[in-house]
Amino acid sequence: MSEEIFDVVDENDQVIDQRTRSEVHRLGLRHRAIHLLVFNAKDELFLQKRSMKKDCFPGKWDSSASGHLDCGEEYDACVFRETREELGIQLGELPEKLFKVDACEETGQEFVWTYRVEHEGPFELDSEEISEGGWFTPAKINEWIAASPADFAPAFVLIWKKSYR
Repeated sequence: MSEEIFDVVDENDQVIDQRTRSEVHRLGLRHRAIHLLVFNAKDELFLQKRSMKKDCFPGKWDSSASGHLDCGEEYDACVFRETREELGIQLGELPEKLFKVDACEETGQEFVWTYRVEHEGPFELDSEEISEGGWFTPAKINEWIAASPADFAPAFVLIWKKSYR
């Protein structure tokens, strides 16, 4: 299987080049990603624990679904694809767009559109991407981040603080 190709973007999130995934990460080039926060009717957030096979932040807790945009892909198309690939669910409509995070150290130089959707599950987790998952209240997540921020991918901590405390 050939290596993924990402769009490389400038400080204004405009495409300027295409490079392999490994080059983009090794060189710290700006690129694009999405994060999806899946809440249930009890206002609990589904968090995924990243597989130990992941090249970035293996074993860390993260947003419900997240991933890089493919070369030429738009943010909105990516949220549908990543949700299907990682959680095994087909979204019927575009999730609510919450906010965009500029590329920074915490995101690994990714511009990130963050989305929110309500879904009760069940999910079919992709074992290549996710080792486990669970539902957590916002209060529990706040306590957990305060006590053990290293348990989480840095982008999730940034997104969570921007959206829920």
